[in-house]
Amino acid sequence: MNVISPTPVDAMPGAVDCTPFARGLFIGGAWRPTAGTIAVVDPSTERVIADVADAGIEDAMAAVDAAHRAAPAWRAKSPRERSEILRRCFELMIERSHLLATLISLENGKALADAKGEVAYAAEFFRWNAEEAVRITGDLGTAPSGSNRILVDYAPMGIAVLVTPWNFPAAMATRKIAPALAAGCTVVLKPASETPLTAYALAELYREAGVPDGVVNVVTTSQPGPVVSAMLDDPRVRKLSFTGSTGIGRVLLAEAARTVVSCAMELGGNAPFVVFDDADLEAALDGAMIAKMRNAGEACTAANRFYVQSGIYERFASGLVARMAALRIGPGTDAATQCGPMITRKAVEKIHRLVMDATSRGADLLQGGTAPAGTGYFYPPTVLGNVSPDALLMHEEIFGPVAALARFETEDEVIEAANDTEYGLASYIFTGDMKRALRVAGRMEAGMIAINRGLVSDPAAPFGGVKQSGLGREGGHHGVLDYLEPKYIAASF
Repeated sequence: MNVISPTPVDAMPGAVDCTPFARGLFIGGAWRPTAGTIAVVDPSTERVIADVADAGIEDAMAAVDAAHRAAPAWRAKSPRERSEILRRCFELMIERSHLLATLISLENGKALADAKGEVAYAAEFFRWNAEEAVRITGDLGTAPSGSNRILVDYAPMGIAVLVTPWNFPAAMATRKIAPALAAGCTVVLKPASETPLTAYALAELYREAGVPDGVVNVVTTSQPGPVVSAMLDDPRVRKLSFTGSTGIGRVLLAEAARTVVSCAMELGGNAPFVVFDDADLEAALDGAMIAKMRNAGEACTAANRFYVQSGIYERFASGLVARMAALRIGPGTDAATQCGPMITRKAVEKIHRLVMDATSRGADLLQGGTAPAGTGYFYPPTVLGNVSPDALLMHEEIFGPVAALARFETEDEVIEAANDTEYGLASYIFTGDMKRALRVAGRMEAGMIAINRGLVSDPAAPFGGVKQSGLGREGGHHGVLDYLEPKYIAASF
């Protein structure tokens, strides 16, 4: 295990001062202080790097008020005006990519290379939606009876409450904010309390780019349940977009039902990674490392269950072990780090519990499996072989650097195993036979499928899942439509 010793962040070249991003809640274009605060911890060092404001229900309602006041003017702006502002957001994010990436690495623990990749990905949502903003068009047709014309226009849905997780603090926010603004909506963002600094840094950036006061508001809270519930009960709020666990998603759907709020839910995943005998071994291993180890496995699209056909199983397993063992573990802000820490100590304990459960059911521990002693929430890249179908990690989202391998013989067998989950977000298929790849993809119960590649996300494509993995889509032209209401007008002329 290649471990890099943690370095105090204030001793590192180019260290980031976090205090400018912890001045209060961002409401109506101003910083609003609160009596209480939330400590933000660097998971690499377990040090508190900042204390951010802790919103109560009154603060949340002030954010809704600000979004409501800003809505008429933002809605009235021409599509081109909104487009230019979104484009400027993209440009500023690219200009400040190193600062934003370092901030993400500090509060999230993400390896700096991954953090830079996230910033580039996050910025693309502004560029893509800047282009979508001027392409929101309606329809005109004649009723079949010939009695009238059918006009369909699209109107902004209204105030949107956006709830984002800690694992991609920039991208999960921009994937929601950019299409909402392109559609003409105003928003209240509630980022995860573990990683709020990136959201506040971006809020200041949006203002500089020309986003009017009140169009984007950011509130952090240690009481997410009551705070989000209060906002959903306000009749002015018409949209909820949530990314997080399936369990919390179910709760929020029930909350939103009280006022019939439109919901977009990007929930959990348990992605299968299928390797057929005729796959290009090196390409499959390259894809496995991307699909598994992006953000150290802390991703809803991460490959969790590796189903490898018997003819290639041994070579794939040994190749994956060699690659996982070679990864360097260390603080996210260290440029040499390839696998950073997990987000909390509790996350490490959950991962280890799942690994121990698998080995107790007969799995072979091929690599890793023991957390290093010392400071930081680290867990080593781990490979388990011959994992039993009844192991917990074959049914629960791992959210960590653990690859669980199982053998299969036939196409029907692996499809049945891959679909044997309540989740349906992403799937990965590696084979040299494109006909088979498309045939298997057609039978996979997943919203996104990658063939012979380990990365599936793209701002220009619809992101989302089926079954218990969510409702709606983000990205592509579908992302803007999620914030628009079709308005039908029957006209005689």
